[in-house]
Parts: sequence; C-alpha cells; structure tokens
Amino acid sequence: MTRLGQASAAAVALMLVAAGFIFLYAPTDALQGPVQRIFYLHVSSAIAAYGGFAVVLVGGVGYLWKENIAADRLARAAALVGVVFTTVTLVMGMIWAKPIWGTFWTWDARLTSTLVLWIIYAGYLMVRRLAEPGRQAARFAAVVGIFGFVDVPVVHFSVTWWRTQHPGPVVINDTLPAEMLVAFLITMACTLFLAAVMIAIRYRIEVLMDQAAAKTVPAPIVASSEAGSAR
Repeated sequence: MTRLGQASAAAVALMLVAAGFIFLYAPTDALQGPVQRIFYLHVSSAIAAYGGFAVVLVGGVGYLWKENIAADRLARAAALVGVVFTTVTLVMGMIWAKPIWGTFWTWDARLTSTLVLWIIYAGYLMVRRLAEPGRQAARFAAVVGIFGFVDVPVVHFSVTWWRTQHPGPVVINDTLPAEMLVAFLITMACTLFLAAVMIAIRYRIEVLMDQAAAKTVPAPIVASSEAGSAR
C-alpha cells in the first residue's frame, strides 16, 4: 500500500473514532436534543475549510512571488478541498437549523458570509477549469485566492461583529461541558487530518494531470495548398 493509501485508511479510521466520541461519549444536549450532535462535525468542517483556504493563500503568494508551479498546484488542490468542507458546513448547518430555528436558511451574517466564501472559491475553481492553462490563468487565480481569504475572518468573527441568530463561539467562551469539549477537539483533529490527506491526494492528481498535459503534443496544422502538393 502506498503512503497516500495508508494515510487514507488512517483518516477513515480516525473519522470512525470521532463518530464514536460524538455518538457514544458526548452527552445529549439538554435543550436541543440529539440534533446538537451535528455541532461537532459542522464546526470542525468549517475549521477545515479555513485551513484549506489558508493553504490557497500561501500557495497563491508563493506562485506570485517566485512563480513556483508546486505552489500553484497546492493552491488548486486546497481550493477544491476547502469548497468541499464549506459545502459540508453549509449543508449540516441547514439540517441543524431546521428543527432549532424552524427554517433551513435565514440571511444571517454568519450564513450569508459563509455562502459568499463558497461562491468566491467555487469561482476560483471555475476560473482554473475554464481559463486557458498557463501563466496568466495561474496569476489571476492566485489573486482571486489571496483576496478571497479576506472573507475567512469575516465569517469567523461575524457572530461577534454583528447581532446574529447564529450562536456565539461556545468553544472560546468555555461554555461546553468537559465531555462535549473533548468530543469536539478529537473530531476537529480527525477532520483536519482528513482534510490534509484529501489535499495530498488532490495534489498528486494535479501533478499527474500536468504531466499528462505536458505529454500531449497538438497535431500540426497542414495548409490545404501543402496537402495538395503532397498528393
């Protein structure tokens, strides 16, 4: 088994461990009931998305500074993983919101800024897919990835900067019981490991795609006059 295969197996095993802590170790919330268990993966996925977009930021800076192809590949890989975890965050948040708020969605500052974050990096991926591969596309995408990261602190601090329906930072405020805190920290660590493995796998895919593109030589275009003389 390759190193990536071993890391993938370890990531799956760790997520099963996290599930055990979520469903078997952490107590049921007295006010919200079992649906509160979404909290552990919901918040962990958001933090993993932050980490992925931070890697996009570093990769974009690295490419603009020295035009390092590896940095550009890393940014591409991390952007996709970040969008995946942002999607998980939004979907799980909506599932949690329905029984608690009575609606799947409200234009709350936290929800709206998270949706904007998803749109920014989904746009980043679209640029990478539709633009002609090369230096110009990589530089433009790096700029988008760097400036897009501005929305990350907006998402994170939205619940303290504005009055929102979304609950405040319960972990920082030390309002979680000890068992819930332990379950959350373990889930967060396991989720971050999973995100790192996903970025590594996607980076390897990006390397293979670049190598395949480099080996593809376009067929020469033969003018009609040359074709006629060849006959």
